[in-house]
Amino acid sequence: MTTQLTPPTATGKRPGATTPAAAPRRARGGPRGHRPWAPWLYLLPALAVLGALLVYPVYQLGLISFLEYTQAQVSGGEPTSFKGFGNYTTLFADPQFWQVLLATVLFAAACVVTTLAVGCALAVLLTRVRALPRFVLMMAALGAWATPAITGSTVWVFLFDPDFGPVNKLLGLGDFSWTYGRYSAFALVLLEVVWCSFPFVMVTVYAGIKAIPSEVLEAASLDGASQWRIWRSVMAPMLRPILVVVTIQSIIWDFKVFTQIYVMTNGGGIAGQNLVLNVYAYQKAFASSQYSLGSAIGVVMLLILLAVTLVYLRLLRRQGEEL
Repeated sequence: MTTQLTPPTATGKRPGATTPAAAPRRARGGPRGHRPWAPWLYLLPALAVLGALLVYPVYQLGLISFLEYTQAQVSGGEPTSFKGFGNYTTLFADPQFWQVLLATVLFAAACVVTTLAVGCALAVLLTRVRALPRFVLMMAALGAWATPAITGSTVWVFLFDPDFGPVNKLLGLGDFSWTYGRYSAFALVLLEVVWCSFPFVMVTVYAGIKAIPSEVLEAASLDGASQWRIWRSVMAPMLRPILVVVTIQSIIWDFKVFTQIYVMTNGGGIAGQNLVLNVYAYQKAFASSQYSLGSAIGVVMLLILLAVTLVYLRLLRRQGEEL
């Protein structure tokens, strides 16, 4: 039996032979028809929407914060002039700004901690109860989550009303006004913020708990670990990526609370004792027609939230967490 050999071509290579240099070139080229810009083509509609709804308003906010822009400029009575960092200098020289900033940070921190505690506790509870109580609790929580902020705030003001509210009657507080004192007003707003925010944490953490293998939890229980120890040593480390998401979301939401404070304290409380940055910016921009100062406050809030988020993510990266 003879074997026919294909004669070499003029270049000295047999037809169909692949040179060592050709194979890597084909491998680097990837599959036929691959276009590196194709993913960006799919993302283009979303990027266009984000650019229109986010980038341009932020640009306008920053631009106005560097201008002299009051009611005189809006009505056309005076020309718009460039002030540079003059608005920020005026803002940082105002003692009320620093008082409001401190109150906002403390209030947001209390809201975030309470929301996470309530949401995580109820998420664990959902894994311990039967189907019917779990369904009732889930529907009640989702109802609170779906309630508009202005509606929920109005209902809470009625519940704690000193004359007609049922809470004072049940607690025997008489005509005690929750919105008169600074700390009682902040506490009342905190309860409403937690009430409308914990369902997001509860549902998200509950979904994460259900994804944990049951064998891991059973092994910890057989080893004699308490429920608190199981949460601290088993669940929390495995749920850390989810907890990062809900924590950052809660920080953003609670730091820029507006509706609850404005409705429940009638615009910031007596003599502005319950002001937070968002309401403070609203008063400067629209009540006082100092739009440039209101924009400067908005830019400061944006920078603070970006800094908190980046620092939090950086700390987690240093601990070796994959997000």
